[in-house]
Amino acid sequence: MAGNSQRRNRRTSNKKGAQVGSGGKRRRGLEGKGPTPPASARKGHVQNRVSNAKAKLTARRQVTRRGGKGTSEMVVGRNPVFEALRDGVPATMLYVQQYIDNDERVREALQLAADRGGIHLMEAPRPELDRMTNGLNHQGMVLQVPPYEYAHPEDLAAAAFDDGEDPLIVALDGITDPRNLGAVVRSVTAFGGHGVVVPERRAAGMTAGAWKTSAGTAARTPVARATNLTRALEGYQKAGLTVVGLAADGDTEVGDLPALGGPVVIVVGSEGKGLSRLVGETCDYRVRIAMPGGAESLNAGVAAGVVLYEAARRRG
Repeated sequence: MAGNSQRRNRRTSNKKGAQVGSGGKRRRGLEGKGPTPPASARKGHVQNRVSNAKAKLTARRQVTRRGGKGTSEMVVGRNPVFEALRDGVPATMLYVQQYIDNDERVREALQLAADRGGIHLMEAPRPELDRMTNGLNHQGMVLQVPPYEYAHPEDLAAAAFDDGEDPLIVALDGITDPRNLGAVVRSVTAFGGHGVVVPERRAAGMTAGAWKTSAGTAARTPVARATNLTRALEGYQKAGLTVVGLAADGDTEVGDLPALGGPVVIVVGSEGKGLSRLVGETCDYRVRIAMPGGAESLNAGVAAGVVLYEAARRRG
């Protein structure tokens, strides 16, 4: 009956508060759980999977490629580890999976590490190696390569002058393949050069791949990093060096340039784009390599070798 205050559990007051049977928890139960998290943070959402995939890819790149200053590099897999040790790539630690199948490659790698000395051997469980390599196929072997210690561009010329020699330096403009860098280092060593200069950004660095291609010569020929390549070349000019750029449309052939017999910096651009505009404008000379066979271009390692040979010939 309407207005019957004797009905059980009927509210007889407008005062808010806990109701009969709620145990005092109903008001707390109405409190929200905070703002809805973004899609990239919600487990199972497509944006969350995309975000995780990007993070994993970034981590893999940091493992397989040296990032910034002070970052070590990991060489993973039985054959890559063996080849790195065989080719003299510097290393500080060799991680080997516990209970690994002791095949020929594993035995050879362990023997090389022991013969070289200075490489610590660490046995680790598979989950730990998986974590270190971010899921890469390490096959139970991981080699840690220390960060390369780059020289300053000014040091290369100063060291040559201190030895009573005319500096012979190669600068690379836009070379992104570490194997090309390693090949240039090898040529510089072979023809008595004093070092290689690379830009700090958007350029190949001294990774394990560059070390391998250099065939160990990177231990004798310094590589310098320039924050700004154009300014580094201008600094060389002020120090008395001639800057010679290689270009398909160069005004002079390599063999006709007497300046190669003196203090010189040879600038090599990428095979596709050549020298960048500012670097090209900074060069004192732009020279070309005669190619009667009709090839359109040479890769950086070969081009540098041709010019270095001519420079070494003029120096006697």
